[in-house]
Amino acid sequence: MFLIAGPCAIEGRQMVLDTAAELQQVCRDLDIQLYFKSSFDKANRTSSSSSRGVGMSDGLRILAEVKQRFGLPILTDVHESCQCAPVAEVADVLQIPAFLSRQTDLLQAAARTGRIVNIKKGQFMAPWDMRGAISKCRDANPDAHVWLTERGSSFGYGNLVVDMTSLVRMREYGCPVIFDATHSVQQPSSQQGITGGNRELVPPLMRAALAVGIDGLFLEVHPDPDHAISDAANQVRLADIRAILTQAKAFDALAHQYSN
Repeated sequence: MFLIAGPCAIEGRQMVLDTAAELQQVCRDLDIQLYFKSSFDKANRTSSSSSRGVGMSDGLRILAEVKQRFGLPILTDVHESCQCAPVAEVADVLQIPAFLSRQTDLLQAAARTGRIVNIKKGQFMAPWDMRGAISKCRDANPDAHVWLTERGSSFGYGNLVVDMTSLVRMREYGCPVIFDATHSVQQPSSQQGITGGNRELVPPLMRAALAVGIDGLFLEVHPDPDHAISDAANQVRLADIRAILTQAKAFDALAHQYSN
């Protein structure tokens, strides 16, 4: 099991560096491969008045410092085709947001960079629909390395549900499959113009996904999530991450005993 983790949005240089340092230490202690994740732009906010982050120029500069200082591989989102090449100069993994997971030009521009492309499965998509997203990447770059991330499916208004069978289905497509435990507990647009959520449900959903079998785990982590500019209700507290990952390691090891 590898881990993708970091604050949802880059809110400032020092917070990002402090979070990266703590995550690196915990992952070293637990022998977990860490990909540091944070977004320079939250382009799909519920309200136009919500903060979007520091922007691409400042964000990439901060992520480059994380990479240089800690030696961590970097994952961050891209929202437009024109962002892919400059972001790929810093990031090791380009992430396609769930709402954009059918966007052909964006998928193909990301694949052409030669970086890993992590595609978040759209809340509106069936697991088998992801074969089309993989094909679009491979049409642009036959050697494209693609990851698939499950993050819940729309269930009525303002709620998500996780179909654990989608993890099994998507692993059949020959790509590493990741479970995004924090976005899966979102309650989209449920709190008067902002997205709600329930971080207390992150550990049980994480345990369920690990029991089914996944290649990677995605957790957004913040030192003070209640005051985060984005996903305040579902980000994991940095102070809790060691205990959560200790659980994850145990469940991952148990799942591997029964996977052969």
